[in-house]
Amino acid sequence: MKITVCGTGYVGLVTGVCLAEIGHEVVCFDTDEQKINMLKEGICPIYEPGLEELLLKQLLAKRLHFSTDAKQAYKEPEVIFLAVGTPEKEDGAADLTFIEQAVETIAQHIVSHTIIVTKSTVPIGTNDRLQAMFDGKDVPVNVVSNPEFLREGSGIYDTFHGERIVIGSNHKEAKEKVEEIFQPLQIPIVHMSIRSAEMVKYASNTFLATKISFINEIAKLCEYTGANVEDVALGMGMDSRIGTPFLKAGIGFGGSCFPKDTKALENVASLYGYEFQILRSVINVNEKQKSLLFEKAIDRMGSVEGKTVAVLGLSFKPNTDDIRDAPSIPLMDDLIEAGAYVRAYDPIAHNHVKKRYQNTIHYSETIENAIEQADLVCIVTEWGEIKEFPLDKYKRMMREPLLIDGRNCYKLEEAKQADITYISIGREVVERKTPIFRY
Repeated sequence: MKITVCGTGYVGLVTGVCLAEIGHEVVCFDTDEQKINMLKEGICPIYEPGLEELLLKQLLAKRLHFSTDAKQAYKEPEVIFLAVGTPEKEDGAADLTFIEQAVETIAQHIVSHTIIVTKSTVPIGTNDRLQAMFDGKDVPVNVVSNPEFLREGSGIYDTFHGERIVIGSNHKEAKEKVEEIFQPLQIPIVHMSIRSAEMVKYASNTFLATKISFINEIAKLCEYTGANVEDVALGMGMDSRIGTPFLKAGIGFGGSCFPKDTKALENVASLYGYEFQILRSVINVNEKQKSLLFEKAIDRMGSVEGKTVAVLGLSFKPNTDDIRDAPSIPLMDDLIEAGAYVRAYDPIAHNHVKKRYQNTIHYSETIENAIEQADLVCIVTEWGEIKEFPLDKYKRMMREPLLIDGRNCYKLEEAKQADITYISIGREVVERKTPIFRY
């Protein structure tokens, strides 16, 4: 099938490459000429495991094409996927400027019956409004909602091994056409109305965000009572009605989806005069959680002024270079304001952080460089190499072996054996017993 994907951000690029992989002829359209030129050369502008290799494969197979020419991109496709950004406005609402501009461009260039499939996360009712933009036009158009459920860092796996594909449409031929596109994936397909499909995306993300904020509240209570949040989460998760995913205590959620979608859904609720109390609590808990590591540092050290603090992990999660709403950002802001000397380490996300901080912080090439003679180490992102880093190295290399772990990367028994001061989330504090003598 001939398909055009509008937008080459994370969702658009992963979607386009994967649709080409299952046999479709795909054109990815974007107005960013520099990005399109990179993609034509097989250079992936975002970090996503396996994406560049698949991109090169489909370029060589000539099933994947890139263009900045709207006339060329929209002339012949049977289906157009909308995958442009819907960033957050100041009031928390989704900004639909880019998606409206994209639809206006499509309307100018299509010449035959077209199905427009919206993958962008949009407020409930948006697709109906997009459909209305084409009503009465000479060229018939059917708008279909097909929300994405990709996780950054595993987007290709999620495309080929997803748990469901949601198609929202009231038009029989249109939804059957979209279902045909995804048939090679052999993933369960669920049909529903457009507005229900729009709601599924928001409801899914906000429920997962709720689980995160809930377990983080339990973690605080565990610290007060002496319970262990990991044992509590294990006992809860064994109940099939609850499940273990997203019951991992830490320093809150970040990225491009959960923070934006929770606020957008709250905004939608307010437009209808409904006070979404649980969602408001989820957002508040997550905002407070971002300052948790700094608060623990001050509680332990009194002051970080003049101290060397190593921050390990800058991206909002492993296997991505995305620092949007990453907990590392408010932590480093607080440390800098408090007079600390910050060393930062991340295997991928350094360049994005440099754009924000320039020379305000030191960028370490290795974990060892970051922790050498440091007064404090804060673990923010649970990259594999950070989780596997030997605890005894903290003791040997730091000025004082004080580790605050925002992702509970280590077992308490390991910290006790390493004889370091180890502070984690929702678990007991491990105190170093043996004084260190420096000669």
